[in-house]
Amino acid sequence: MKIIIFAGGSGRRLWPISRQKSPKQFEPIIGEKSTLQLAVDRVVGTYGPENIFISTNDKYIDIVRDQIDVPPENIIGDPARRDLAAAVGLALVHLAAATDEAQREKEPIAILWGDNYMDQVDNFLTVMGTAETLLREDKAKILFIGETPRFANDNLGWIGLGPEMGRLDGQPYYGYESLTYRPPLEECKRMFADQTHVWNTGYFVTTIGFVQNLYQQRQPRMWEHLSQIQAAIGRPSYKDVLRQTYPQLDEISFDDAILHYVPPEQALVLHSEMGWSDPGSLYALKEAINPDPQANVTKGRTIVESAQDCLVYNYEADKLVAVAGLDGMIVINTEDALLVVHKDQIPLVKKMVNGLEGTDLEGYS
Repeated sequence: MKIIIFAGGSGRRLWPISRQKSPKQFEPIIGEKSTLQLAVDRVVGTYGPENIFISTNDKYIDIVRDQIDVPPENIIGDPARRDLAAAVGLALVHLAAATDEAQREKEPIAILWGDNYMDQVDNFLTVMGTAETLLREDKAKILFIGETPRFANDNLGWIGLGPEMGRLDGQPYYGYESLTYRPPLEECKRMFADQTHVWNTGYFVTTIGFVQNLYQQRQPRMWEHLSQIQAAIGRPSYKDVLRQTYPQLDEISFDDAILHYVPPEQALVLHSEMGWSDPGSLYALKEAINPDPQANVTKGRTIVESAQDCLVYNYEADKLVAVAGLDGMIVINTEDALLVVHKDQIPLVKKMVNGLEGTDLEGYS
């Protein structure tokens, strides 16, 4: 099975840890390794570096090469930000160009993301193996992989479970009902209590042919452009074709462009307790490490006194960051920027960073 790990996002909701020059997936947000390095570590022993592909933005290719040991041709760079439908489409045409037509319809591929965290890797690999087997046995055309929910999280997407359809080596698999992106908290509480949904990790196992057929049927304009790029792969004209064609792709999420059109009867859902989390915002990072609202999470030289539910990160070795009497606050100190924000105002961080563009402070973004 081939693995595609996506690592091209800008991660502005994690500013100032995450910057344009080095987004969150390349930073040691949890532990000493970047989340991209951790994502590769989870799969390289099972699938081998030759079967691992990294999709990123052109300007991050050198960072990927420094951090990850895969064949150079397995790093796929896009020349412009066009959202995930375009990025996934580009990665698939690269794999398709190196695969014969019969393999495209049969060989499993896994789509993973380079900015997640996970602490029960054995469970994850078991689910991946189950998904690969079910696909090879033609039980489904796509296997969605979810995390067994730990609480009613309204910062994530959720997958609706159908009935249990069977078990493979003790691992149950379920029918697929729906994808819901960040539902309201009350709905999350209901879904969590009723055990009808699981957290959407964004991971899935499928084939090149199945997804490309959905592009052709549901996004014909995008498919036409992607086909032009695929035809140029391996030719001297490739870079010119990519630069001219890729920016013309519609800026649309992969869920909206493709996944919402998956016929439920062709999909199955697997889920497990993988310890998965998506630290997509600063408070989500705190929840990922310790969801206890009484607990604080710290990094670096810090003192926290009479405070709760705070994230305090200090990246300056020679400075002490001390906080006292705080509740639900985020304090991030780096060498050139200091952020203090309440957990309920986290959306303002991205808005603020976006506002730096075109100003004399843009270098801090």
